[in-house]
Amino acid sequence: MLSIYGKKAPKNSFCDGISRRGVLKIGALGIGAFGLNMADILRAEANTGSSMKHKAVINVFLGGGPPHQDMWEIKTEAPKEIRGPFQPISTSVPGIQIGECFPNIANIMHKSTVLRAVVGCEGRHDSFQCMTGFRHAQMRALGGHPALGSVLHKLQGPVDASVPPYIGMKTDGVWKNPGTPGFLGPTYAPFIPDGQGLADMKLQGITTDRLADRKAVLKSFDRLKSSVDSAGQLAGLDSYQQQAFDVLTSSKLVDALDLSKEDPEVRAKYGTGQPFKYKYDGADTNNELLLQARRLVEVGVRCVTLTYGRWDSHGDNEGLVRHHGTRIDQAVAALVNDLEDRGMLDNVTVLVWGEFGRTPRINPNGGRDHWTQVSCAYMAGGGMKNGQAIGSTNRLGEHAHSRPVHVQEIFATLYHNLGIDTSATTVVDPTGRPQYLTQMDPIAELV
Repeated sequence: MLSIYGKKAPKNSFCDGISRRGVLKIGALGIGAFGLNMADILRAEANTGSSMKHKAVINVFLGGGPPHQDMWEIKTEAPKEIRGPFQPISTSVPGIQIGECFPNIANIMHKSTVLRAVVGCEGRHDSFQCMTGFRHAQMRALGGHPALGSVLHKLQGPVDASVPPYIGMKTDGVWKNPGTPGFLGPTYAPFIPDGQGLADMKLQGITTDRLADRKAVLKSFDRLKSSVDSAGQLAGLDSYQQQAFDVLTSSKLVDALDLSKEDPEVRAKYGTGQPFKYKYDGADTNNELLLQARRLVEVGVRCVTLTYGRWDSHGDNEGLVRHHGTRIDQAVAALVNDLEDRGMLDNVTVLVWGEFGRTPRINPNGGRDHWTQVSCAYMAGGGMKNGQAIGSTNRLGEHAHSRPVHVQEIFATLYHNLGIDTSATTVVDPTGRPQYLTQMDPIAELV
């Protein structure tokens, strides 16, 4: 537990005189940077409670590779060994059907879009391409392409000085990597609120009046720095202490992560995703991460990434899809409706997808294996022209038949929804050369 106390306050304070808003308790502090100065903190202090309009992305990574033909495009005319056991169901958009495990999403299809023929997948079991839009080999010598959240941090900075612009919710494992800053450097890494090995850290007896005393603060941060440095992440963070101060002088972040502060009725709509099954070396089907994501973008985060489940169904594909599918169906539908109820849906783009698709033919173990020729994605919000099913695969679900959508087009669409013109915007790599954010245009049918 990490605690730091604010200035003494005569009103709205606890019995010991410490202001309620001044108490910050963070269960764990991940490493991410904001590039701010103390003036930003003071401005944030003055602006507490103000509402700020901004665009945001919630990127839900289905690590392992979800089966496109069992989710958004059921192959009713294919042979049994390819079609599988799932039946199509009607949606709120006439003529569009999706898999039976997604009845709640079917009810909000008019607010949603499914991409049935995503192409350009690399075929590696990790989140890199779904976070950056690029393949590993591209720009590798310079550190690799930065994740979308890192680019937003670089180009747009924070909405609020006390709230990181880029948050990654899961870190334990390659499949659950929340994104990396690539050639932009560690200053633009995601803030990880559940960083391992930091939960037992404490800062006690330090008030905001003493934050100017750099020696005292440096001493208090020794253990935190040591933990971070042991992971090889500290190099290049000359302003690390200042970056941490921004979070430590506000309770907005910890409040957003605290679901006990959420309306119980809203929380119940998301569900928990339990019991957790099929996890192995993957992620939990934790529905409450999507609720936390909504709370985070609400207080100013520009990009939230999270990993949901383990979709690598080499065996028992039916059981996995029924378990994972019904749970994420509840969570995603709740998220979209929640964003709409709060007037946030046009400003927040929800993206749900994995690193590749799965084989048309079901293997002897009842599973589907890796398939890079075609994949799928779900999108909602973002001010897009939703209520569509874009693209299709051939009769057996082997490859794109109509309107393939490239991974790069998806990222161009995200940037467009965020108000960034990818045809005119670049970030500079370590050699001083400008690099475009994508190599393709946004999905024309959506923008």
